[in-house]
Amino acid sequence: MVLGLSLTAHAETNTVTSTVTGTTTVDKTPPTASAPNVMINNQDVCSTGTSAAVQTQVFGIAGGTTIRDMNCERLKLSRSLYGMGMKVAAVSLLCQDARVFEAMEMAGTPCPYKGKIGIEAAKAWANNPEKRPDYEKWLKENDLEAHEQAWKNKATTWGVGLGSLAMLLFLL
Repeated sequence: MVLGLSLTAHAETNTVTSTVTGTTTVDKTPPTASAPNVMINNQDVCSTGTSAAVQTQVFGIAGGTTIRDMNCERLKLSRSLYGMGMKVAAVSLLCQDARVFEAMEMAGTPCPYKGKIGIEAAKAWANNPEKRPDYEKWLKENDLEAHEQAWKNKATTWGVGLGSLAMLLFLL
């Protein structure tokens, strides 16, 4: 007995055609925060402009400011005073900087003190160290309280030592 099967498959084809017309509008622009331009037009100004901006998907902030350079101002003022013939005032102005004060002291030329110059100024600075621009550093280097405490400790040690020696001699 022979068995035979014959299967035939037929597929149907469907074609769909459509036309879509219209426009799409994107209403969401990307968020941006632009840092402002801080302009300083004069080259003879001791200021620097800075600005910054930060942006998230929802919130943005931007700002700018100027920063004063106090050392630049000191140099310009000193130069102006020197140009007008006020040399001691120009040096006094520069001596407000601790680095200049120390350099002048190391050179053996103390900074002027209330109109006094030379040895008189050095004595005035020694009598009024709290007026020094480097006072904090000067205190650490010249820790007078520590020196006084060390002398007191030495005196106490000598007192106890001599007292013990005298007591020992008395007992003999």
